[in-house]
Amino acid sequence: MIRNKAIILSLFTVLLIFVTGCNQSESTSQSQNDSVGEGEEKSLTMLFSFASTTIDPHQDWMGVRAGIAETLVKVDEDLEIKPWLAESWEQNDERTWTFTIRKDVTFHDGTAVDAEAVKTSFERLLEVNGTLGSNLKIASMEASGQEITFTTTEEYPAFVSELVHPNASIIKVDVENISEQPIATGPFQVVEFTSETEIKLERYVDYWDGAANINDVTIKFNSDGNVRALALQSGEADIAYHLPPEALDPIETSENLLVESVSSLRAHFILYNAAKPALQDVNVRKAIDLLLNRPIAVSEIMNGHATAANGPFNPNFAFASEEEPEQYNPAQAEAFLKEAGFEKNENGKLEKDGEVLTLTLATFQGRPELPLMAQYLQAEAANIGLELNIITVENIDSYLWDQQDEWDIATYSILTAPRGDGGYFLNVAYLPEGSLNPGQINIPELNELIQQLNVTADVDERVALQKQAVEIIQEDVPQSFILYPHIIVGVNERVKNWSPGTEEYYLITNKMDVE
Repeated sequence: MIRNKAIILSLFTVLLIFVTGCNQSESTSQSQNDSVGEGEEKSLTMLFSFASTTIDPHQDWMGVRAGIAETLVKVDEDLEIKPWLAESWEQNDERTWTFTIRKDVTFHDGTAVDAEAVKTSFERLLEVNGTLGSNLKIASMEASGQEITFTTTEEYPAFVSELVHPNASIIKVDVENISEQPIATGPFQVVEFTSETEIKLERYVDYWDGAANINDVTIKFNSDGNVRALALQSGEADIAYHLPPEALDPIETSENLLVESVSSLRAHFILYNAAKPALQDVNVRKAIDLLLNRPIAVSEIMNGHATAANGPFNPNFAFASEEEPEQYNPAQAEAFLKEAGFEKNENGKLEKDGEVLTLTLATFQGRPELPLMAQYLQAEAANIGLELNIITVENIDSYLWDQQDEWDIATYSILTAPRGDGGYFLNVAYLPEGSLNPGQINIPELNELIQQLNVTADVDERVALQKQAVEIIQEDVPQSFILYPHIIVGVNERVKNWSPGTEEYYLITNKMDVE
């Protein structure tokens, strides 16, 4: 009897060990599944200020920003160019570059990415995006295996840095509906896109740099900064971009929220329409420039989340101006206007040849501080008899280009050195054919200097040329630079391994996580 009990106990022990081993195996398997996304679902919601009407990566920046698409090269936190889809590259001669594409990259449909796929992507880019196509100056391309060779139309030292542009993304082109469901190479693929409303994403498990930590991402668009701030506070969003400084107090005092304020490569400025007779006089432009109280704009409008501007480029760059920002001086502004031939009439309004000086100032809500700056400038101008009429438009870029006869000055904002070099901005903002020159700026001396810059490879020489360009810009005043804003982002503390970058390109990554 005792012997039978011992046998039974022994069998029970073996069975227990077997079951325990199975449970441990299942537990280990479950843990492994969790690590690749088959366990607990993780999701994140981001609110962004500028709505996308399309997510075609060749025509909209959200492809790269949302982690859908990638470029051959990228910039790191120090604004140095690093490999991305291309593992390496070399310059063969003054006009020829060869890039080696990573072997382990696939599109979201599982198709391998080789040099021929990259070539066809660039061919489509040149067809649908004339602006970037013009900037890239590609004359021809040759694909062989994993190597693609680009030949430019002229000597072009900045070619590699221009490939950082989000519109230079590599996508699969032989598919339908690229504007709503592009197939690219990023850590996330598109589930659903509603124009100007939201993008729903899910992670691509075969992503070449490791599957993302987060399963699902929703990016929602809302142009109202206060709405974005409230959505963060209510828990509707985990990250809210471009928050208005006046909405930060409840976020900064919250136990589970924080504000990220990082110096950006962006400049807020006043753009002058060079086609308007009154603004062709440099004295008028200088007068308006002197009405800008930059320290007040930094402290009162931006609540300290900015730096006063002394030119187009952030002072941290070697090619930026070393001069102090222009000082607020309404008395000198009046003197400049008098030199331009304007006198005050019996109503205190400035006029010349019987015509009152009245200018239309266009602004937009996408960056909520800009309308405030417009109102501030309007009040200062009124004090000296200059009448500014403010109009607020939905899409500032479309308006400035399509309605060039309707506006005189405008608030504007742009990344002036997104790739760590000023050549991009100088080309697009000042050359007569520039894609960001709706003000029709044409300064022959500056044009010649930019053309010289475009064929200069030596870094020190490029810095010297860019500093000369800045001096011309400060003297001619085709724009009035107000400040360099910080990127102000509200973040729920459940978001981990993430911070906003100064370049404003890489918002959603495979490394970010949530608790």
